[in-house]
Amino acid sequence: MTNPNQTKFKLAHYTAAFFIAYLLFATGLMAQRVQDDSKGLIVHDPVMMKQDSLYYLFMTHGGVAKSSDLENWTRIEPLPRNLEWVTNDIVPGYRGGFWAPDIQFYNGLYYLYYSPSAFGKNTSAIGVMTNKTLDQTSSDYKWEDQGMILQSVPGRDYWNAIDANVIFVEEETGTTTGWLSFGSFWGGLKLVKLGPDMKSVAEPQEWYGIAQQERTFGRADDNAGNGAIEAPYIYQREEYFYLFASIDYCCKGLNSTYKTIVGRSKDIRGPYLDKADKPMYAGGGELIAGETDKYAGIGHCSVYDYDGKTLFVAHGYDKEDNGRSKLVIKEIDWDEEGWPTIKF
Repeated sequence: MTNPNQTKFKLAHYTAAFFIAYLLFATGLMAQRVQDDSKGLIVHDPVMMKQDSLYYLFMTHGGVAKSSDLENWTRIEPLPRNLEWVTNDIVPGYRGGFWAPDIQFYNGLYYLYYSPSAFGKNTSAIGVMTNKTLDQTSSDYKWEDQGMILQSVPGRDYWNAIDANVIFVEEETGTTTGWLSFGSFWGGLKLVKLGPDMKSVAEPQEWYGIAQQERTFGRADDNAGNGAIEAPYIYQREEYFYLFASIDYCCKGLNSTYKTIVGRSKDIRGPYLDKADKPMYAGGGELIAGETDKYAGIGHCSVYDYDGKTLFVAHGYDKEDNGRSKLVIKEIDWDEEGWPTIKF
């Protein structure tokens, strides 16, 4: 006859052994996920915000880093990854996390726009979380998720709710209007007006198509297609709004063909034209970044004015490190006609 106490001891022993084995396994996985930044900060889809004397960098998957000089970066606590509002109907098989954030500051709050999605599908959504500060040592530091702004549904929408960017435009009336640009492949990049809370679509709704690339006719609407354009970023300078966007293909390491293009308009709603006056909605756009001696491709940019300089922030696929995606920060110069140029 089996001794009950002996059975309990064996169960406890096996349970403890299993738990230790699981911890070792999990620790091993975590160790594998630790980025080796010894050859440059590994990032994807970087955006930046300066608070006081520090720069904060946010990236796909919720990673965060900080720097005082834009050269030496320290990884800090990541953003929350568990988004309770993302149901299986929105993103089937969702396991947490998000892509391609955008960070903005408005009316005393930091707004972090983000996109839970599935790769190569437009089962996507754009949400937003807010915080009073970016300083993780502050008692006020707490990200509060405000939920979903909009979503794209396969077979219903000919666009993809990913790669959000928000710009706040000062109106002649003294009010501020928020505009959300977004998009990847399908019918290209979209622009939608936000409500006064900057976390919902305005009513009545205003939507515009602002850029796209040629797509092979006949592909099903649930197929991303080959009209490779994504990652809009709208930057205002003097009388123009500049639309930066990425074309061709990311995420292929040394085989990446990512490029950054730009067009401009005097109206936030477009049309955005290149130097030859070709609209970006018809495949136009001036090439300002692509393959260099160091990078196979450069894209998914953001643009900022800090310390008297205009900075181009993007990721590039490092030829010297097996095509890993690295942080790229360059100063933008402006020619006599007001077009941006970058030296790599």
